[in-house]
Amino acid sequence: MYSFLRAALYLAAVPLFFQAAAPVLAHDGHDHNAPAPAPIASIAPRAEATSETHELVTVARDGVLSIYVDRFQTNEPVDGATIDVETPAGPQTVGGKSGEPYRLDAPWSGKAGSYDLIFTITTNGNIDILPLTLVIPRNDAVGKNGVTPFAIADGIRQQFGHDISGILVALFGGFAAGIGAMLLLWRRSAAALVLVVTGTLVLFSGPLHAHDGDDHSKSTPAVSAPAVRDLAQRLPDGGVFVPKSTQRILALRTAMTESKAHSRAIELPGRIIPDPNASGFVQASVGGRLSAPPGGFPRLGMPVKKGDVLAYVEPPLQAIDLSDMRQRQGELDQQISIVERRLARFESLAPSGAIARSQLEETRLELQGLKDRRSSLDRVRREPEALTAPVDGVIAEGTPVAGQIAQSNAVIFHIVDPAKLWVEARSFDALAGVRSATANIGSHRVVTLSYRGSGFADRNQSIPVQFAIEGDHSGLRAGQFVTVLATTGEEKFGLAIPRSSLVRNANGQEVVYEHVAAERFEQRPVRIEPLDGDRVFVAAGLAQGKRLVVQGAELLDQVR
Repeated sequence: MYSFLRAALYLAAVPLFFQAAAPVLAHDGHDHNAPAPAPIASIAPRAEATSETHELVTVARDGVLSIYVDRFQTNEPVDGATIDVETPAGPQTVGGKSGEPYRLDAPWSGKAGSYDLIFTITTNGNIDILPLTLVIPRNDAVGKNGVTPFAIADGIRQQFGHDISGILVALFGGFAAGIGAMLLLWRRSAAALVLVVTGTLVLFSGPLHAHDGDDHSKSTPAVSAPAVRDLAQRLPDGGVFVPKSTQRILALRTAMTESKAHSRAIELPGRIIPDPNASGFVQASVGGRLSAPPGGFPRLGMPVKKGDVLAYVEPPLQAIDLSDMRQRQGELDQQISIVERRLARFESLAPSGAIARSQLEETRLELQGLKDRRSSLDRVRREPEALTAPVDGVIAEGTPVAGQIAQSNAVIFHIVDPAKLWVEARSFDALAGVRSATANIGSHRVVTLSYRGSGFADRNQSIPVQFAIEGDHSGLRAGQFVTVLATTGEEKFGLAIPRSSLVRNANGQEVVYEHVAAERFEQRPVRIEPLDGDRVFVAAGLAQGKRLVVQGAELLDQVR
């Protein structure tokens, strides 16, 4: 008897297992135990076509085709073109506004299917024909027989979360069917057959009544399709998907790579210095106390002219110097008095011829010399030394204060002509045959330099090399650090790309972005060498004839 009951319970457990698994195995071909894929942004149906001249992308949304036409090599939008389109509804002509995509009414694009389109682009008399196939996918939100994935998931949740009665009914039905099966095997009675049939009906009626309040006999309403949004996103393989609308907002521009012979450049650290022939120092020849001129001390950045008085220096007099000066003044006063009396006597005797005329003139000259010496001693005590500007320019340095004691040979002012600046670079090797040079100031600004010469003696284990800055000098200042790229006569063959194409990835490696498809970009790690102020030489990592992003690479690298 006990073995009979145990066997009946085993048989009841097997149907219960299938009862619990019934909502999960709702339909064939799906493994609902597998982890759900990571959600990605939905994009509208689209197609693209390219030629040697143009790149075209068409996007279908709400019965309208948005047509983006760009130049293939530069990725610049093409405005003002006339586009003739062969559509399933017949030929149509499209025009557009500047800065906006071309738009075509296409009611047929609201139906699923594959549509062959032919675009004829006419710009400035040039004609380009681009065929493509636009595929409008079926709305897969509703599954077979009107059962949605959400309804299946809801059945699983209701079956195990809220409908305990269904499990009890399945347990009872399985138990009854197990007892009936055992009795049928042993006694082959009609009552056993009734128990088997009744238990089976109760068991398989459970899934049809998984939970109350839902009538599964009716077709489940279709779930609306998710919202279609074109979002720039980084793909799992590392590529970047950027819709054409976003590319225009980011102003992405490309260029074709081409191998050429380039002159080798040497990168040198340097700084801006004043032109030695257009700058000067204002120094005091003797130590003294500073005082301002009538207009006050000149301010920093104030323009001055050659010969302008910038400050005065009043030399201090020591007690011994003052005593010496007074003694000399007394001696000179005494000599002046004696010579004046002698001159008066000679002037009274000269008419009678008692003395020679020459003796009278010599006495007069002697008296004048004594008076000049006396007045010079007075000026030394009263007049300070005037400090004047040696050249035209602006005040680059100098913060004098009234009453300040300036030492002998101290620099009071530094005057620089801002329109005449040089760059002094440091090289560890002697530069021979410098053809041209540029200086990278920063903020993507490059100035042209002309070679002036290099030192013959080392300075701090390096050779100073001087260049003159040509062209615009605005925004430059003396002492500013720069990077000098000096081009030599040595040449190397390869690819040169703009510095704006380079970005650094998370590992700190320098990479560039290749435009591999109309709306897809991929990273390319590269090894570079300096070439000039605007470009770098690609030593490895990039091939010829690739479309390279030369503008907006930093913004493209921020897409996640």
